[in-house]
Amino acid sequence: MQYKIIGDTMPAVEVLFDQPGESMYTQSGGMAWMSEGIDMDTSTNGGILKGVGRMFAGESMFMARYTARVAGAKIAFASTVAGEVFPVNVGQTGGLICQKGAFLCAEPGVNLNITFTKKFSSGLFGGEGFILQDISGQGMVFLEIDGDKVIRNLAPGEVLKVDTGNVVAFEKSVSYEIETVKGIKNIFLGGEGLFLTRLVGPGRVILQTQNFNEFAGRIAKMLPSR
Repeated sequence: MQYKIIGDTMPAVEVLFDQPGESMYTQSGGMAWMSEGIDMDTSTNGGILKGVGRMFAGESMFMARYTARVAGAKIAFASTVAGEVFPVNVGQTGGLICQKGAFLCAEPGVNLNITFTKKFSSGLFGGEGFILQDISGQGMVFLEIDGDKVIRNLAPGEVLKVDTGNVVAFEKSVSYEIETVKGIKNIFLGGEGLFLTRLVGPGRVILQTQNFNEFAGRIAKMLPSR
């Protein structure tokens, strides 16, 4: 399998299948275009419970797998918002923990499962949901990034505090928790919400410059109401 990233504002990843039998999977509706010679099969990709879990993690219950019948077939998967498509070789990272909605597509050897924050309160009040995505296995996975990506390599014990919606993913060696913003004035007047994500190294952290949920909320406030 070969791939290339197409576009800058609303990018897509175009995959070239070198051999018959090679395949990619994505959530329902993730495919943008494809050539002749590719078969599509839709399933829960692991069973009903696994599909339901993905729904809670921000993905679709059903996954679509696209398999090449001929060598040289091409298929593309497009991002849903302005930003970047970020390729990750999962086998080289040891796996990632991602925020919901970050997954775009992957090779069959990549496993997409749900995982929980260590503290119930972190997920319940942290702004991005109790359930995260655990990406493991072997092969390429492609993540959606809102805006531009920022990569930080944290040293052992190094702390990075981030607005929750700006976290895309982090390696499993990085510990994660939610902390409350300190100070009454900061809570009510700071404009940053009640919580921050606290990431502690060692390991790589992938951030995004745009929080799309926050952006959508601002647009919604400008829409006329009846």
